Amino acid sequence: MKNNRHPARHGLLDESLLTQMPPFAMLRTDQIREILDLATSRRYEAGVAVFEEGFDAERFYVLLDGHIRVVRISEQGERIIALHIPSGQLFGIAAALGHTTYPATAIAAVESVALSWPMHLWPDFVARYDGFATQTYKTVGHRIEEMSSRMLELATQQVEQRIACAILRMINQSGRKVDNGIKIDFPITRQNLSEMTGATLHTVSRTLSAWERDGIIESQRKHITVCDPHKLVILSGTLAPT
Repeated sequence: MKNNRHPARHGLLDESLLTQMPPFAMLRTDQIREILDLATSRRYEAGVAVFEEGFDAERFYVLLDGHIRVVRISEQGERIIALHIPSGQLFGIAAALGHTTYPATAIAAVESVALSWPMHLWPDFVARYDGFATQTYKTVGHRIEEMSSRMLELATQQVEQRIACAILRMINQSGRKVDNGIKIDFPITRQNLSEMTGATLHTVSRTLSAWERDGIIESQRKHITVCDPHKLVILSGTLAPT
């Protein structure tokens, strides 16, 4: 499927797309219409970069559908998955961080659809639209808090605990109930988990295989289902066993 890019004009995208999203929830329908008429809509195939680390921050985005992986490259050249962003959230908001370039690369984890606006509109959005600034900076705060937690995990936790915390974070953010447990609602590979936790691929594979034997998770076709969330919470070290 090709990436389709087109202006979002009246009748093409409905105002209801944004009314349930926190940055826009306090706005009137006519204000949302104004915002949509300034937007560009684009579809991204899985694995495609929406923007890349270090490039000029020319646009900011809201994810309508799909999932985004936020990736950093360390000084040693290692790829690190910093965050996963679910649908309904803003991303690429470099201006909110005082940056003129993107601090990370955003990659579509699955086929995704996003709206975007020129970055020069950011100050106008913040000034004109009630709740936009408040919700945006709340989002920034949550992401900084998540990154701080990740850094603490890397500094203080054993590898098994870090892997358990990463999986729990994903099911809490994007889990979907299925017959045998809670499924992470986007593809996640063992290499991805390695890049999220600072563990070797061998260690991640050995750990997941052991958890599968114990009936804690199921892993197949790049998808992970947590069959026993309570045991995984205990393994993460965030809850004492009873």
